[in-house]
Amino acid sequence: MKNFLIAGLLSLASLVACASSGSSVRTVDFVDLTQYVGTWYEIEKFPNSFQKGCLATKAEYSLRRDGKVNVVNTCKKTKGDNVAKAIASVADKKTNSKLKVSFVPFFNRFGLFAGDYWILDLASDYSYVLVGSPTREFLWILSRTPELDANIIESLKAVARREGFDVERMVVTPTWKN
Repeated sequence: MKNFLIAGLLSLASLVACASSGSSVRTVDFVDLTQYVGTWYEIEKFPNSFQKGCLATKAEYSLRRDGKVNVVNTCKKTKGDNVAKAIASVADKKTNSKLKVSFVPFFNRFGLFAGDYWILDLASDYSYVLVGSPTREFLWILSRTPELDANIIESLKAVARREGFDVERMVVTPTWKN
């Protein structure tokens, strides 16, 4: 019984630690979604399974009448492009900096099976952005242009590092070419 109680307390402590580590990731104070929508090019990212084989990636966001955001991600592959459509819902209406993105059509309307899309840093002119997840599992540097100045990339990585992301995991995305 004593071992069961200790194991239970350790499990609870690890759950609390995981929850608190995710919640400590800071986002920007406010995002004007009308300025945020448009085309974004991926510059660097944490490798992930759903972008496997992508040579270059871009995302196009547009506002919907219901306040949600349409998402169209295009992944260039050697044998054509893959397009994935999703809907993003604002999870923090005070800041608009925390979104939930769902690529499962039926569940989009319910917000189920949605991933976290947190805006961690954003240029004042909305020309580049650092996006991550509170679990620190996902991280992207995006730009309005297919290329981004190395000094800006390093400053975004410094923000990510400060928020506890292992930026050594980041990989450079090849430049998008039409």
